[in-house]
Amino acid sequence: MPSSCVQFEFPTAPGPRRLAGIALALAVAASAGGCIVTADVPNAALDVPDTYKSATLEPDDTPPSLDWWRGFRSQELTVLMEEAQRVNLDIAAATARIVQADALAHEAGTALLPSVTGGFSGSRSRSSKNTGVVTTGSSVGGRTEVTNHVAQLNASYEIDFWGKNRDALLAAEETANSNRFDRDVVALTTLASVANAYFTVVASQDRLRIATNNIASAQRIYDAIKSRVDAGTNSDLDLAQQESVLNNQKALVPPLKQTLDQNANVLAVLVARPPERVRLTGSSLGRMAIPRVTPGLPSELLIQRPDIRRQENQLASATANVGSARAQFFPSIQLTGSGGYQSAALMALFVPQSAFFNMAAGLTQPIFDAGKIQANFDYNKAKQDELLQTYRKTVIQAFSDVDTALYAIRQTTEKLRLQRNVVTSSRRAFELSERQLRAGTADIVTVLNTQLTLFQAEDSLAQAQLARIQAIVSLYQALGGGWSPTTVGQVNAL
Repeated sequence: MPSSCVQFEFPTAPGPRRLAGIALALAVAASAGGCIVTADVPNAALDVPDTYKSATLEPDDTPPSLDWWRGFRSQELTVLMEEAQRVNLDIAAATARIVQADALAHEAGTALLPSVTGGFSGSRSRSSKNTGVVTTGSSVGGRTEVTNHVAQLNASYEIDFWGKNRDALLAAEETANSNRFDRDVVALTTLASVANAYFTVVASQDRLRIATNNIASAQRIYDAIKSRVDAGTNSDLDLAQQESVLNNQKALVPPLKQTLDQNANVLAVLVARPPERVRLTGSSLGRMAIPRVTPGLPSELLIQRPDIRRQENQLASATANVGSARAQFFPSIQLTGSGGYQSAALMALFVPQSAFFNMAAGLTQPIFDAGKIQANFDYNKAKQDELLQTYRKTVIQAFSDVDTALYAIRQTTEKLRLQRNVVTSSRRAFELSERQLRAGTADIVTVLNTQLTLFQAEDSLAQAQLARIQAIVSLYQALGGGWSPTTVGQVNAL
């Protein structure tokens, strides 16, 4: 706290016994330059972990880059991400809220400056000759006419002795800052949604290709069994069982096409395009590059996640509002003044003899308001406490999100490795059974089991690939997106 400033805290309304204390506070504050400091933002009292529970860091690990999506090496995804940042309607609405908050902050700051207005007026009046009132002025037919011209400036200024207006400005500025971080929250959520929708489209395309191949394989087996039925070496039951397998594979196609279309439409909304203008060539999740994701240190999360920064600013705004509400207990000092020129003749309006001015000062002390000021103070204190608890929860949730994403990456990576082994062994078993079927030595039940196992294993592999990539996207989102080079320096300054 600067030496020229004095801090006063009156948590309750000053009663009769405290009026002398208020007068003393006024005198001390005047000697200190009239600077009243409100309470600082309360300490969140959080236990920041030294490291993430599920983190496995290497010495050469670096934080994720700002354009983290480029790590997937998909040009189509990069184009969608960059377009979403430019045209997404939710981001545009959040940006408009920043402009609104800045305007409100500017409006709040005007109370710290004098208010000056200027005006010019002219009047001419004629009295009735039957009123019997004697007035000065020109006489026309026994009636008096009066002309008056006035040009003046009016000024008023409230001395912000207790910091009420300054705290109101600070609250508005912190609210504007929180809107900036809210825009970042919206942008991060939008980018994560674009990535997840795009990867779901690609996964649906993979699963459709797998389904198409499986239908072809099931058709081959069906044709082979039918040939044996025609030759009398297999029964109609064997053919009916294989026909059921074939039809089941065909039935998987419509839901996959529906999922693909739904997520393509989601992408259309995210990039503010009509659905028919979204054309995706896609690729394959199996050919998608997997970026190396490093979580960094937990302390870095406090200055990187925009939702944490937003809550910090909202808490700071609430704290400033508490100071402004507290200042309403004390007297307000208002200075007013006006000056200008007044003359009956317009040509003589701006001569020194026509000048006039007046000045006034007033002090208003709340005495009885039925508890209105106290209620407002209690409300702002409770709001501050609410936002403090929300801030604590946001930080804890952030650490939990990172740990959850790290654990999901680890488990989905292991699942993907095991599922690839399942596909390899299932394909080998199916190929052997199909070969034996054509040689006439295979049991039809074995053929049915091996092909169903392979079909399910290949589809599960595509889903496992999607789950792993989405877990990586979740980690990027949990970390607050890409990290700027100044993040580490900001952490060291904490």
